[in-house]
Amino acid sequence: MTTHRFGARFGFAFLAATLVAPCAIAQQSDAPQKPGKMIHAGDVLSGELGVMKVRDAKNRGKRVATYQITSEPRRLPPPNGLCNLETGPETFQLVPTNDAQAAQLKSLSGRAISVKVDEVACAKDAGEMSEAIVTKWSVVAK
Repeated sequence: MTTHRFGARFGFAFLAATLVAPCAIAQQSDAPQKPGKMIHAGDVLSGELGVMKVRDAKNRGKRVATYQITSEPRRLPPPNGLCNLETGPETFQLVPTNDAQAAQLKSLSGRAISVKVDEVACAKDAGEMSEAIVTKWSVVAK
């Protein structure tokens, strides 16, 4: 004998299995991460360079390019520490100090780059789009 609405019951069971099972597996595999290694002045930070257009509060809302590098989690030296994160910051905003640095970053956007860090601090202002700010840096040739 066939059961009435067997297809509907089977479909519901299949749907529940495909939606619930991955969530349970993902929760089991989430192991606590250790904080990243310490970054000091002179260390090299590598990752993909991204660019965003944001409105600058100081220049009457003019749209300016903001560059950020996404890397592995790194700890900052005291007093900044982990920037109130478990593993340390993963996104670092690069602040160009002159037009030459801005042009250099513009030509490298979307690529993997390496940057020698001279000064780094945690983000504090509301307009900062990254977890940490690198104020003095230089691009390292690969």
